[in-house]
Amino acid sequence: MNALRLQALGMVALVAALASGAATAQGKATKGAGKEKDVEQQVTLLCEAAYQPARTTWTRTVRIGYDKKRVRSVLIDGVPVYSFSVQDTLIVTAVDNERIQIDTAAQTWTSDFRGQATAQGRCERS
Repeated sequence: MNALRLQALGMVALVAALASGAATAQGKATKGAGKEKDVEQQVTLLCEAAYQPARTTWTRTVRIGYDKKRVRSVLIDGVPVYSFSVQDTLIVTAVDNERIQIDTAAQTWTSDFRGQATAQGRCERS
């Protein structure tokens, strides 16, 4: 399989993982020039991340906007991320000095502050 086909299969897996929570997702239709476009939906994850070595737990809110073809936006704690990448069911991004990985299928949060601190936690749809 070529790389483009593998990327398409990964995107299908991510959209399927996000759509499995569509009962709790908020949908909004977008229209343009009289033609109906894809419906953009949104999933909100509440993640309880335990940070080490400080031994503190933070509740992180992740809002993922997507349509039938791709993930369109990611907001963490209400702040839109500058960029993100999608690898199978994993969303990889960064906020300030924190590198973040969100697994939408396993519903987990993993992050690190450039080796100074790490965090792991579970997420649930809200």
